[in-house]
Amino acid sequence: MNILIANDDGVFAPGIQALAKALKPLGRVVVVAPESERSGFSSALTLDRPLRPVEIMPDVWAVNGTPADCVYLSVNGLFDFEFDLVVSGINSGANLGDDVLYSGTVGAAFEGRLTAHPAIAVSLAGTHVRNYQSPDDYRVAAQWVHDFIAQGLPQLPERHILNINIPDVAELKGALVTYQGRRYQSKPITSHVDPRGRQVYWIGLSGEAVAEPAKTADHLQSDFYAINHDYVSITPIQMDATNYQVLQHLHEQLVASEDDSL
Repeated sequence: MNILIANDDGVFAPGIQALAKALKPLGRVVVVAPESERSGFSSALTLDRPLRPVEIMPDVWAVNGTPADCVYLSVNGLFDFEFDLVVSGINSGANLGDDVLYSGTVGAAFEGRLTAHPAIAVSLAGTHVRNYQSPDDYRVAAQWVHDFIAQGLPQLPERHILNINIPDVAELKGALVTYQGRRYQSKPITSHVDPRGRQVYWIGLSGEAVAEPAKTADHLQSDFYAINHDYVSITPIQMDATNYQVLQHLHEQLVASEDDSL
């Protein structure tokens, strides 16, 4: 199996190093990642300048671009072979609920959505993960990803990926298939004046999770619920963001409106 690993924390991040080491027993592992952190870039592609991939060591490439750039290059001609699987991560911090709209980790996985197996976005969720500097801090999460892939990945429809969040705990209780939760509105922006007298702003922190009951007859819970109860969260998400129930209702409304005007 040829496995492509990308991320948004940068090619030297400890999470991607731990993941690459853990997955090597499964096949050839190639790391293609941004040369520095590119968090929050979602699925952005670089269109205003050329990209320069540099092989900094065997099968490890640094790119002066976004996470999605890294996967786009890799599956569209940078290599003379095809990848069977794209894994993005391990991200330093959770990608839960609305986070997936902004996440470069998820964006990179979506760019690999057309490979033979479902692409995977993996994040480590915990209070202290932003301070982790060693690949060993991601060892438990990386081993879980290895075992999950080794047992055989589930089949998904085309243009779907798996968004996986792993709690930063010593012992995982298991894994739950979850739906994508949601957050309250982000915290207010922070403003101050820089040393040159210019007004500058910092984006506010993410909003808190909205407490929601189980949404299905099978009592499936949200991704937030899983993480808060020390379970790995596995959420299938898709490129097609169309709401088909609203689509049909809106269509019927417009047709009725047109009929009334005749």
